[in-house]
Amino acid sequence: MHCKPSYAKLVAIVFAILIFCPQLHSQTKKLKRPKSRVGISSVDTFVGESFDLYDKVYKYDGYAQAGTPLDDDDIDVLEEALVEMTALSESAPEIISDLDGVGVLKQGKATLQINKAKKALKYSIKTAKELLLGERERKDNDDNESESSTTKDESSEDENDSTTDDSDDNQQPEDSKNISDDLEILSKYDFVPGDELIFFDDFSQDFIGDFPSKWNTNGSGETVKIKNENWLELKSGYGIFFIPDVNQLPEDYTIEFDILTSGISQQTSSTARLHIYLSDNSKFNAGSEHHVMTSLPFGQYSAFAIKNMNFFNRGGGDINSSIEADIRDEVLNQPHIAISVTKKRYRLWVNEVKYVDIPRFIEVPNVLNHIKFHINNFKDGKERIFIKNLKIAKGGVDLRRKLLAEGKISTNGILFNSGSATIQSQSYGIIRQISQVLQQDNTIKLKIVGHTDADGGDDTNMKLSKSRAEAVKQALITVYKIDASRLISEGKGESEPVADNTSEEGKAQNRRVEFIKQ
Repeated sequence: MHCKPSYAKLVAIVFAILIFCPQLHSQTKKLKRPKSRVGISSVDTFVGESFDLYDKVYKYDGYAQAGTPLDDDDIDVLEEALVEMTALSESAPEIISDLDGVGVLKQGKATLQINKAKKALKYSIKTAKELLLGERERKDNDDNESESSTTKDESSEDENDSTTDDSDDNQQPEDSKNISDDLEILSKYDFVPGDELIFFDDFSQDFIGDFPSKWNTNGSGETVKIKNENWLELKSGYGIFFIPDVNQLPEDYTIEFDILTSGISQQTSSTARLHIYLSDNSKFNAGSEHHVMTSLPFGQYSAFAIKNMNFFNRGGGDINSSIEADIRDEVLNQPHIAISVTKKRYRLWVNEVKYVDIPRFIEVPNVLNHIKFHINNFKDGKERIFIKNLKIAKGGVDLRRKLLAEGKISTNGILFNSGSATIQSQSYGIIRQISQVLQQDNTIKLKIVGHTDADGGDDTNMKLSKSRAEAVKQALITVYKIDASRLISEGKGESEPVADNTSEEGKAQNRRVEFIKQ
């Protein structure tokens, strides 16, 4: 027979819990350290050190939330930990590069653990700063999931960790998402890339260490290799411009490129920015008589605005605006930038979110024929900015009308991950327009045909083209609820090129998807 504890004992128990278990007052869900090692020394060291620091900060957070003041020694420990965490966080891109050449299963497991460690570091840096400033207040949703999701996540994690090491290999990275996770967002993404290529550069034909052959600059920059891909590293400096060899732009066109960063942290300046110019000349200045500019912020300690300015006829312009935009997480995670110019209208997207849409930004048409990039206020050698896959294409027009009028369209604006049938999210503007045609007229049936460039073997390309056409079909069915009976897919591989397969521009045109009314 069990006796009930007295009221005094219950009070004593509760008091003891509050004093000796302060971690209950910090994060609702404590992040769990991976139980197994990956077998890649740099990854295992990164993960281990990240969670060692996380455990330290988590403990002090618990003390603070329980009302236990930090003494001088505690503050010294937190200050040292903050320096270590900041340096460790900045090393993450280098750790990721160590996965090159590793098997798919081990790479998946390593990526999962790196993402867990990065999440632990993000919490630790933020919390340590707040503790040192005396500003730490626990919020119900601050860096935490709900209690119900905590139970589910932790039990699932326990199940995975209790199996063999290879069990983690089948998981997706914690920060990655399936297409189905963001169906509503993707279905509203309305960027449509141009369909007539003007310029493309992925720097694959440039030697590492050289400035790209199809660009010009008055400063410095070089081609670098990151995870087996070539990127252009831009160098920060006053009055320094990076100019691709584009000498004539039509009235309607689109610009796309990817950004990669390294070393961006809470100490990055609020004035650290990437400026994108459309200009009336190819000289190393903003422009002679006409130019427009958008600048993207990279500072991390607060949300900074996207700025837009236009200048025409040497007399200034009507627009000098700052648009509220918190893109701090985006600039740290390889964002895709898309710009659409349609006569006077100017729009800009960061990933799937449209931040700028100015109807009369281009006050004088047909005078801005050059594109320029400029970065400034980044710490030399520490805060680094890279770009890749610059694509400029004529068009960006309404594909719906073209499909209805001509019964067929071909586009290279639907992009896939290299060597796979995974559709990149920025491609959904086109797929959305195709769905609208099918929704408007339910008698229309479509054949979806995939094409590849000539890289790789014939059989491999044939299979890849079929898989990609099928992926587009499934996106129409799953995301936009089109009846599967109205769609068929097939692949043509590399058998029907529309351009030369010896150049990057030609290959980009050959990688395309056709939609044909049946």
